Order: sequence, then structure tokens, then C-alpha cells
Amino acid sequence: MPTALIIGASRGIGHEFAQQYRAAGWRVIATARTEEGLAELRALGCEPMPLDVNDLNDCAGFGWLLDDEKIEVAVLNAGVFGPRSAGLVSPQEDHFDTVMHTNVLAAMRLLPIVLPLVENAGGKLAVISSRMGAIGTRTSADGWLYRASKAALNSVLKDVSLTSKKSTCIAFHPGWVQTEMGGAGADISVQESVAGMRATLAALVPGDNGKFLDYLGAAIDW
Repeated sequence: MPTALIIGASRGIGHEFAQQYRAAGWRVIATARTEEGLAELRALGCEPMPLDVNDLNDCAGFGWLLDDEKIEVAVLNAGVFGPRSAGLVSPQEDHFDTVMHTNVLAAMRLLPIVLPLVENAGGKLAVISSRMGAIGTRTSADGWLYRASKAALNSVLKDVSLTSKKSTCIAFHPGWVQTEMGGAGADISVQESVAGMRATLAALVPGDNGKFLDYLGAAIDW
């Protein structure tokens, strides 16, 4: 039975990943911060693990709990948007710290732990990024703190892919998704987004290592 690891699975895209992989017969290790979130994951048949990605001790303990696992698919989904700014509005320091710690520092702590476990299985690793982090095609500065964090996350993923020898590592744009972050007026349902990303992950080949893809597998310029 293949194993999927979903980091940040209490709601939205992460929760849907856990649900879809379980429905497909996978063993799913999934993280949440709260007891309520852990209970919901347990009810899905997942193996829930408590994890606050902004807690250094939690991250270290998470690595210890996962020691020697073989992970066919790992998805780092944990992330926050931060202030909904329009244009060049200087972020408050606490907002900056929350967004950058959650979206970037957590990835830099967790991916070095997770990558060897994915390599144990010759598997696939994905971070949930956003087209908003792309620099070359950018046409708006709205939400610029979130954009900066996702551009930084893309850089982190690219470096991870360069160190990977036995796995395929990518950044995903999940689409504009009808979640708490994306809003009810977004383009696609969370079910459609995750189904597309799962199909894309299944079809990845080693030559895709280090790419930035949308949920349907189309390449995005960095």
C-alpha cells in the first residue's frame, strides 16, 4: 500500500488531498494543529499527527516520528495569505513574520526532513505554491506579501529539487480554488483542483524534477 504524507490537512486543499488519497486506498499520514482537526483526519482513516509548522520543537519531533518511513507522495500544503493589501502597502511586522514563517521558514525546516523519506520510495514531493508567486508574468502588486512568500517558497523548492537524487520535486499552482482562502467566487472546486494535482503527480517523470506546474500539469514560468 503506497503512503502519502499531507502536511497541513485540517481544511481546504490539504484535507481534500487526505480524503482523496484515502478513498483511492492509500495509507495517509496527515497533520493538523488542533485536536478537532486530528479527530477529523482520524475519522477519514488517516494516521493523524499533531504539527504546528511554526513550532521548532514540533518540526523536530515530527522528523523523529517519521524516521525511516517510505513516502511515495508528500505534499506540503500549510500556508497563510496574510493581509489582503492593494498595491504597495507596507506590511506590519507581525503580519510579515506570520506569513514568512508559515510559508517559507516552515518549508525550510520540514523539507530537509521529508525529502529523504520520499527518496526512500523514489517518490514525488510537491509544495503548494501559487501563480501569484511567479515574477516574469506578474501584472499586479496586490497581496504583495503573499506574492513574496510564494516566490521565496518556489526558490526553496528549486533548491530542494537540485539536491534530490531519487525523487521528483515540484511546485504547484492549484488554481483559483473555492476554499476559505480563495473565496466562494473562485474558478474551481477543491475537489477538481486536488483531483488534477493527484493525476499530475501520478504522471510525473524524473525529467519533471524542479518544475513549476499548474494543477493540470501545464508548466508555469518562474
